[in-house]
Amino acid sequence: MTATNAQEATLALLASRAPTATVCPSEVARALASTAGPEAGAVSWRDLMPVVHATVDRLVIDGHVRLSWKGQALPTRSGPYRIGRA
Repeated sequence: MTATNAQEATLALLASRAPTATVCPSEVARALASTAGPEAGAVSWRDLMPVVHATVDRLVIDGHVRLSWKGQALPTRSGPYRIGRA
């Protein structure tokens, strides 16, 4: 799984929801794990979390997404978080 796959999955999940909706990073990882082909072997969504976190960091820096937790904006990823449209 690559950062490009994680970026596409993150943005696709956000696009499929209401403009103010957010997604959990584990949703992104689960989506990636479910689309991994047989050549990838059995991929656990938990194993994909480092790629998702790194991708989210890049998306925040590039201004594509924002982070929040319990309705409060987060400037950077720290602890639990939700991903929303920028």
